[in-house]
Amino acid sequence: MTRPPADAAMGSGQTPSPENGEREAPAAPASQAVIETTPRQRWIALAILLAATFMNLIDVTIVNVALPTMQEAFSASTSEIEWVVAVYVLALAMGLMPFGRMGDIVGRRNMFVLGVAVFTIASAMCGFSGSMTMLIVSRIVQGLGAAMMTPQTIAITQVIFPPRERAAAFSLFGLATGLAAVTGPVLGGTLIGLDIWGLDWRPIFLVNLPVGAIAIAAALWFIPSRKSGGELRNDFVGILLGVSTVLAIIFPLVEGRELGWPAWTFAMMAGAVPLLAAFLYWERRRERLGLSQMLPWSLITDRNFLVGVSCAVLLSSGIPGFFMSFALYLQAGHGLTPLESGITTLPFSFGVMFSSQVARKLGMRWMRKRIALGGLSIAIAMFWLQLMVSGTMDHPDRIGFIAPLFLGGVGLGVTFASLFPTVLSSVQSRDAGSGSGALQSFQQLGGAFGVAVIGQLFFARLATELSAGTALPQAYSHAVLQAFKYNIAAFAAVAVLVFFLPRPSPVPSHGHAGTAH
Repeated sequence: MTRPPADAAMGSGQTPSPENGEREAPAAPASQAVIETTPRQRWIALAILLAATFMNLIDVTIVNVALPTMQEAFSASTSEIEWVVAVYVLALAMGLMPFGRMGDIVGRRNMFVLGVAVFTIASAMCGFSGSMTMLIVSRIVQGLGAAMMTPQTIAITQVIFPPRERAAAFSLFGLATGLAAVTGPVLGGTLIGLDIWGLDWRPIFLVNLPVGAIAIAAALWFIPSRKSGGELRNDFVGILLGVSTVLAIIFPLVEGRELGWPAWTFAMMAGAVPLLAAFLYWERRRERLGLSQMLPWSLITDRNFLVGVSCAVLLSSGIPGFFMSFALYLQAGHGLTPLESGITTLPFSFGVMFSSQVARKLGMRWMRKRIALGGLSIAIAMFWLQLMVSGTMDHPDRIGFIAPLFLGGVGLGVTFASLFPTVLSSVQSRDAGSGSGALQSFQQLGGAFGVAVIGQLFFARLATELSAGTALPQAYSHAVLQAFKYNIAAFAAVAVLVFFLPRPSPVPSHGHAGTAH
């Protein structure tokens, strides 16, 4: 389970923000105007957008429960299991900004429909995969489909609802996130347990097919279409350099342990430095020429934004990796079924839902303190889980996990609901849309980075324990204890870093704080 945004409330982590895709196009002010629709049409359109959002988010949470079953079905290596999670969030992260801009260029409804179609086809590819390689490739395509449709959902909602109705409309995205977080683990465990037609784990992907088909047909009928016009362009060289920089870090982190850390893995990570330098040079050059940039130079040089991005990366890095390692600990290590594993983690989802609604009522009050308290709460929850696992090495105390998991969910909900508006409050109005899109992208990149680092800690310790002859339950317990160390450090760092951000204004100058979940 990932954020929600989570991933994502819990894993994919998508954090809706109404400016995403809207403020990036100053050359096309007509796109900001409300498109005239009837109340019936716009609320049906919103239901379609929410269905696509729910389909994407539930896919993130549902996969975590199925990882041990997939590993057994394909006799997969540990790095392959990591890639099933990591490639999805990588593809999603790298596609959010360019596909958000493409929606402005070719029309947001067109890009949304294309994204749902790609996501649905990729779900079928995942469901019928005959090997781990095919599954990983399909997950890349699925992540790209999610990146196509995700920026359009908020952008379309912004332009079909008049200002007086937007708060109610955007609040439903938070509800969809919470429902996906709660439904995913249980639905995934149930579908795997039923073993429908002997398909084992495959129905967790195939369930998307009818939902996607209905969403496409309904979108073409009910969602109005409008192009932004203007001279908008994508920064394809910047995208290539950005993707290359990220892959130069993530790829060797995932593959290095499995391959015995050959010299090329270290050379590849070192190569990320000149790639980053080339990316910065290119973005600066385009800024001087007055051309669009993948990441606006004004944001790159904004200290407050960089601190906020660091908080988002650290916070997001701990969530998908935690649920990956915790699911393996429960199922592969201690023999729980996928359904039992999903039910065990439910308190975390309920904590996110509860605290997200409380944070909404608090508005923009005590934002930095709430983020610090939330980050500290998750760190304490991880430490508490560490103590619980240490005390029950032979058999997990599922009842004892309820309180720390709920606390962790409360902390995550509080932090995510407050982080986006706090960071964006210090961004210039002209960069609000770019800042929102970039923050979402870095949030997803943090998830991929966390999967790589936590996977390294978890599987390296597991291999050491198994080679020493440690029994399976104890070996997995030691491995997850090792993984918890990163979680504790990352979440505690968020609680400290947030105080380097400026205090947000009581009323946000742009954006809609209530949508940052």
